[in-house]
Amino acid sequence: MRKTSEKYRAYVQILEEELVPAMGCTEPIAIAYGAAKARETLEALPETVWIKASGNIVKNVKSVIVPNTGGLRGIEAAAAAGIVAGDAARALEVISQVDETDQKEIRQYLESHTIHVEGLEGNLVFDLWVILSAGSDQVKLRIVNYHTNIVYLEKNGQVLLDLPVEGDSENGLTDRSLLNVWDIFDFAETVDLADVQQVIGRQISYNMAISQEGLTGNYGANIGKVLRNTYGSEDVVIRAKAAAAAGSDARMGGCEMPVVINSGSGNQGITASVPVVVYAEELGVSQEKMYRALVLSNLIAIHEKTGIGRLSAYCGAVCAGAAAGAGIAYLNGGGYQDIIHTVVNALAIVSGMICDGAKASCAAKIAEAVDAGILGYHMYQEGQQFYGGDGILSKGVEATLENVGRLGRVGMSGTDKEILKIMLQDAEN
Repeated sequence: MRKTSEKYRAYVQILEEELVPAMGCTEPIAIAYGAAKARETLEALPETVWIKASGNIVKNVKSVIVPNTGGLRGIEAAAAAGIVAGDAARALEVISQVDETDQKEIRQYLESHTIHVEGLEGNLVFDLWVILSAGSDQVKLRIVNYHTNIVYLEKNGQVLLDLPVEGDSENGLTDRSLLNVWDIFDFAETVDLADVQQVIGRQISYNMAISQEGLTGNYGANIGKVLRNTYGSEDVVIRAKAAAAAGSDARMGGCEMPVVINSGSGNQGITASVPVVVYAEELGVSQEKMYRALVLSNLIAIHEKTGIGRLSAYCGAVCAGAAAGAGIAYLNGGGYQDIIHTVVNALAIVSGMICDGAKASCAAKIAEAVDAGILGYHMYQEGQQFYGGDGILSKGVEATLENVGRLGRVGMSGTDKEILKIMLQDAEN
């Protein structure tokens, strides 16, 4: 791909937009970010707090620990952390600088203030309002479609920002419709590594560090350690699955280390990167080869997820696991045919996996998604594949990705609502 082409510049920009650091599960962090920005605008500690969130946000905040809060969970904790100690300038690392004194103040604020939470109806899967009041002053803030996309800000009736919301269109981001697997492969093969070195290097550093923390610490259900202790560490397949799962163990368990996300998700960022790095180390490939494999994996994951949407009942680890399989195929010397068949095979295996919120079991789902990606590659190496017409598969990788997007965005919308009903019912009981 020519460096001067529109697609080349777009692909570099897409990586820069998507591969950003975040601390903790990104939905509670989005709440903390919105709360911090609203409090900054209010210029006072709020006496009254309203958080209004769409169902998918509620689903992903309900069970996960908010980092740097001393083990607190839920929307109220995320909002309080942002209000009391958040730094909105740090975006998705908004509460990364919280210390023990701040944690005490967060708890005191929760004890002395009621944070009202209300579900939002509507067609937007990512919709968040933060409304803060102190005395006669009030601030209203809205985030839509992706985690830092503030589209509305008002103080005391004066509108400070009002951007149009066109359905689930992600205005302000580079056009994702420019992505396709052939051009992604071409870009990965030809990109000047100086153009992606910072974002990919940071992803390797951050995500491998939290993976190691998950393997040595005690987080969630310790899926990474269960895999390693049960099956050993000699097989690179087990090491890749365990390392990816361990990163999620730590992240879902409230670890205060940042990750570099993909498609708005830390779990997807871990899944698309960590197994590829483990295989690169096993194969002894050059740093250049590893970086190109990670460019490929990340962009394929973004391409897959674009059709589904940021939040869905379709588990995002499935997309990232298939993409990791493509990266592993590339590390093994695979060409375009190896990569597209790896992706299609992997999606045929695990596309039924649901997302029922962020929690400890995400790590196990990641392990299964990585396994499917690796199996998808080895199937093709053995002359085996799934064909168009088998279930949701169509002839051609792009047609299959369209089907997966349709399944996740349209077909599973009812599933999404039912999952949320079950989760909220269990919370009430």
